[in-house]
Amino acid sequence: MTPKKKKPKMIKFTINGRQVQAKPEWTILETARLNHIHIPTLCFHPAITPWGSCRLCVVEMRSEKQGKIIPSCLSLPEPEVEVFTESERVQNVRRWVLEMLLAECPASREIKDLAARYGVTSTRFGITDPKEDCLRCGRCVAVCHEVVGVQALTFGSRGVKKQLETPYRIPNSACIGCGCCVSVCPTGALQNRLDTVRGDLSRRTGHGFAH
Repeated sequence: MTPKKKKPKMIKFTINGRQVQAKPEWTILETARLNHIHIPTLCFHPAITPWGSCRLCVVEMRSEKQGKIIPSCLSLPEPEVEVFTESERVQNVRRWVLEMLLAECPASREIKDLAARYGVTSTRFGITDPKEDCLRCGRCVAVCHEVVGVQALTFGSRGVKKQLETPYRIPNSACIGCGCCVSVCPTGALQNRLDTVRGDLSRRTGHGFAH
């Protein structure tokens, strides 16, 4: 007789004073979404592995009167902790993050609209390229690697000089023109960059599409 599998013990904690339960492998963000509690995100997408690059999804987790700011997409809850998604500390961090994003991709209407919801309409940080609309969140790179299974996109350089590129900065024959990178881009920046990534598909295949 096959022994019955034990159900995983649920973790009980609170989000904004509301009692919730999570399986041991659920992140705070996943638990919040399952309970219809909104936490803003940009780099997160359920189809790819989270890595917390944008830090917009931060929350405050309090335990024994001590609190810390953590990225909800990477953090697992602990029993009996209190999580706050809109505390003053959380909102201050989000405003700071949004100021940086306004400087990094000032041409993005999506970022401007999101920042405005938190009262951020300008940035104290220097703007390098007023026409930049790429967030450099990494969604496009991750979906190309993890979902499509090719490596047509990558990041070149590091830190503030990080740029979305193709390997060796040439149109990539690995690109099949599927458009997954465009579909997951939170700012729409990939639409204008797609031809640079894949090159002229008609020249490569003899048709107007890849096969």
